[in-house]
Amino acid sequence: MRRNARLLELVRISPHNAPINSRHHKANKKQGTKLVRIPVKAVGAATALLLSAPAFAGWEPTKPVEIVVAAGAGGASDQMARMMQAAIQKNNLMKQPMVVSLKGGASGAEALMYMKSSEGDPNKVLIAYSLIYMLPLSAKIPFNWRELTPVSVIALDQFVLWDNSAGPKTVKEFVAAAKTASSPFKMGGTGSKREDHVLTVFLEQKTGAKFSYLPYKSGGEAATQLVGNHTESNVNNPSENLEVWRAGQVRPLCVFDKERISYTSKVTDTQSWADIPTCKEEGVDVQYLMLRAMFLPGKVTPEQQAFYVELFQKVTQTPEYKEYMEKQALKPIFLTGKDMVKFLEEDDALNKSLMTEAGFVAK
Repeated sequence: MRRNARLLELVRISPHNAPINSRHHKANKKQGTKLVRIPVKAVGAATALLLSAPAFAGWEPTKPVEIVVAAGAGGASDQMARMMQAAIQKNNLMKQPMVVSLKGGASGAEALMYMKSSEGDPNKVLIAYSLIYMLPLSAKIPFNWRELTPVSVIALDQFVLWDNSAGPKTVKEFVAAAKTASSPFKMGGTGSKREDHVLTVFLEQKTGAKFSYLPYKSGGEAATQLVGNHTESNVNNPSENLEVWRAGQVRPLCVFDKERISYTSKVTDTQSWADIPTCKEEGVDVQYLMLRAMFLPGKVTPEQQAFYVELFQKVTQTPEYKEYMEKQALKPIFLTGKDMVKFLEEDDALNKSLMTEAGFVAK
């Protein structure tokens, strides 16, 4: 898993939720960093000016924009899409409405092929995650993310090992129970041979426990199955189990990151995201972060691409985005252009390595 640990070097986030340089930007580090003091009032005024900019200088949509989600209802991608839809509408960032379109058929292949077949259509935008690397490898679908137009990386998502609140209280107890169970513990997850499934394989390798992986259409469905005791655990993103955690129905055991989640506000009566130990702290060194990025179809114009780069940059400045990032325990990051492509190339290579180690690459 040494190569897997590299995933956690993708980005570091400051305590104030501002992205700083990562291993993807070593060249910037060599140039040095100049710190400038800016009055708080000036920052607030600049943010207000950015959000209140009346119009874009060049191209803009003339009909509703479809934000395509490669997953089912209730999952993390669906939730993020609806947050952006609300932020754009509430802050008047675009004249045309944005409509969320769920295309999670065939484990998300429906969305990928839909975007591929929409060349030149600037009224469709995909909210992408690591599926764009993994699904073509596991299912051999004729899709390559390079056929689309990159817009921006807007966040990195984390994964947490969860069990039912009536189950084991620590990772050590959970692993011991899984090892001594008469049949393999059931692990729920989104899709097959994807992030949740890969994490389950590496949990087996690191702990010696056996799990029976059950794929569901979304993280929301995986959460429901855990609450109902139809599974013993899942590795959902924080947002997917947030409400059932608040309700006291599930328990977070550890986060698959090399450092704890930074947010310290209480989520339940007794715990914040920062109170969840890392899996490494608990003796299970498995780490993974997932991409959250925006893409247009291929063969759109540079002006159309620029419109969406500016739009989603404005979205990251909204109160809705900032509140969502903390509530759902996401790591903020914003990359475009060459920095984004470099990030994608490295992330693609790392995910291919993980899929190969897990034995999920189709022959």
